[in-house]
Amino acid sequence: MEQTTDWDATRSRRALARKRALGELRAVYRLADEAYRPFSCAGTAECCRLAATGREPWLWPVEWELLLESSAGRLPPSRPDGGCPFLDAAGQRCTVYAGRPFGCRTFFCHRVRGPGREPVEAVAGLLTRLERVARTLDPECTGPRPLRTWHAGVGAGAARGAP
Repeated sequence: MEQTTDWDATRSRRALARKRALGELRAVYRLADEAYRPFSCAGTAECCRLAATGREPWLWPVEWELLLESSAGRLPPSRPDGGCPFLDAAGQRCTVYAGRPFGCRTFFCHRVRGPGREPVEAVAGLLTRLERVARTLDPECTGPRPLRTWHAGVGAGAARGAP
């Protein structure tokens, strides 16, 4: 007789919660993209040169999970120039553009161009929603962390939680 493992209700609930959280995160991302649709990016990848600008996106754990999923679990090595590790080899294009984090979607860049003032109120509301999604999935979450901190933690073997 073939041995089967018992159904694990806790693991099943976690998997369902993760699936829902990632779906809600994608909805937040779609709304951020919609809020910024009238604006444009110069496409210089200047904002992706994290060490040079001294700025980088901070990701909630659920965002890091989606980024890992977007990279099919294959993480690029750290860049010697301190740029985003998800930039292509030439340092000009994002290799995970569809799954890029919220901070990358909302143009933390002085070169953004658009019809007027950036949608600050919409972004603030989406950030609140993003935090709620993250805390629903992981109530113990201490907050977002810099992208390169997450990347370095995975390199050390910590795919989830604190790097």
